[in-house]
Amino acid sequence: MDFHPTAGRPMSDAEAAAEARRIMDASFRTEQPGQFPTSYRDHSPVPAHGDTPPVPQPDQRIVPAWAAGVAVASIGVGAGVTGIGCGAWLVLQGLASVTLTSVLMGTLPFAALAMVATAIGGAINRACSAVTKTVNVYEGPVTMRTDINSNSTTRGMFFARTRNDIHH
Repeated sequence: MDFHPTAGRPMSDAEAAAEARRIMDASFRTEQPGQFPTSYRDHSPVPAHGDTPPVPQPDQRIVPAWAAGVAVASIGVGAGVTGIGCGAWLVLQGLASVTLTSVLMGTLPFAALAMVATAIGGAINRACSAVTKTVNVYEGPVTMRTDINSNSTTRGMFFARTRNDIHH
């Protein structure tokens, strides 16, 4: 049972149907009832003291080209140094753990470099020895002298100089 909205008494069937039709028409109306404002501007004067509304303050800073370049370069350098630091940290973490893997990681590049140097040296030695196959044979008299005539002179006290003259 429905009650009359203004009278507080029960509505008749005709009144209830009319009220339902009015509510349905108001709820599902497709035409607009007219223009209604979507925004409001208060044109009243601003008080001299107290709260004031916000004022737009446009930002018009100009950044010089050199400052922008320095900023970009510093970001690039920082990223590069960070990458190098991370790589060094990973290598040092691997070297810090005393395992076979860390020992091999530390010594394997040096061993490979030594092996390559040895192979290149051996190849150069074989190439040179293959070209030069002559044996030096000396023929003639050889004199061996064991007598030495020497004259030694020392001069000076604190900063002494010694001179040895050897004559055959």
